[in-house]
Amino acid sequence: MMHIKNINREQANEFWKLRLEALQSNPEAFGSSYEDNVHTPMNEVILKINNEPDNYILGAFTENNELMGIAGFRREQGMKVRHKGMIWGVYVSPTHRGKGIARELMQEILHRGTEIEGLQQIQLSVVTANHAAAEQYKRLGFVTYGVEKDALIYQGQGFDEELMTYFVK
Repeated sequence: MMHIKNINREQANEFWKLRLEALQSNPEAFGSSYEDNVHTPMNEVILKINNEPDNYILGAFTENNELMGIAGFRREQGMKVRHKGMIWGVYVSPTHRGKGIARELMQEILHRGTEIEGLQQIQLSVVTANHAAAEQYKRLGFVTYGVEKDALIYQGQGFDEELMTYFVK
């Protein structure tokens, strides 16, 4: 049994542990780096956790309340870009992969997106080498609108990112 719910500030330690695991184990997949984040004080981590309808971090929890996966969402704030939101930091711990957790996190974000007044697009980027994730996003209704060459460079190696959007119905 799995529960998807917002991560709250009291769960900052658990969230940050999984976020650092993601950055360390898959450095090519995230714009943030483990090296830049490992020494972040917990009071700063707590400030990153919001529970607004258009700015939140979802967690996938076991029935024993173990955090298995995370995904963040935030809406753009500028007057001309408020019709767009962005998914960031999707990660599922390796011991819990293959159970549909990332798909459920994404479906929850897409569902919530339909309830945000004026939201028309939800965007994300995925490293082109991560074919499984890109295919899953396409099955959920995302479409590719571009590829950014060398979007990330880590340890001298460039990683291209596929830019995708979902049109909110």
